[in-house]
Amino acid sequence: MTGSAMLAAQANGFLSPSGVEIAFLLVGIATLGAAVVTVTTKQLVHAALWLVLALGGLAVEYLLLTAEFIAWVQVLIYVGSVVVLLLFGLMLTKAPIGRSPDADSANRWPAIGVAVAAAAALVWVVVDAFRTTWIDLRGAPQGSTKVSGEILFRHWVLPFEALSVLLLAALVGAIVLSRRKKEER
Repeated sequence: MTGSAMLAAQANGFLSPSGVEIAFLLVGIATLGAAVVTVTTKQLVHAALWLVLALGGLAVEYLLLTAEFIAWVQVLIYVGSVVVLLLFGLMLTKAPIGRSPDADSANRWPAIGVAVAAAAALVWVVVDAFRTTWIDLRGAPQGSTKVSGEILFRHWVLPFEALSVLLLAALVGAIVLSRRKKEER
């Protein structure tokens, strides 16, 4: 790299990370650690609490990318609703709270292999798709309510409504499964 190219790279912030970039990296590492503990713990309630930490870390990452609206949606929908629904489902099905031999499978190594292959494919696709894209943290907020609303309701209306119908069906299914049959009463 020549001297002028190195100075240009430093002027763009490529070689001199800002505090936001360092915070993004540290929060990302903590979020990844919480996600790993989520899938490796054998206690279901602890896994749900680690999931709260991992999803909260994603919300912080959205805040660092100046996507405040997406961050609050992450907190309200995923951290608030999904984890509460998960814990509610655990209580309704009378799943074991502590360590359970049923929660461990003999397919651990094939599962790890599939997970690593899927993660590698995902990283490759994302890196290939955004190879030349730079996120300007000093630019216009792309996660603002106006921009997110326009994108959601202009381009993603059908998937948004399909997801809401799917969540409604899951809620009705959970209610039906939790009710006892008349013969059991």
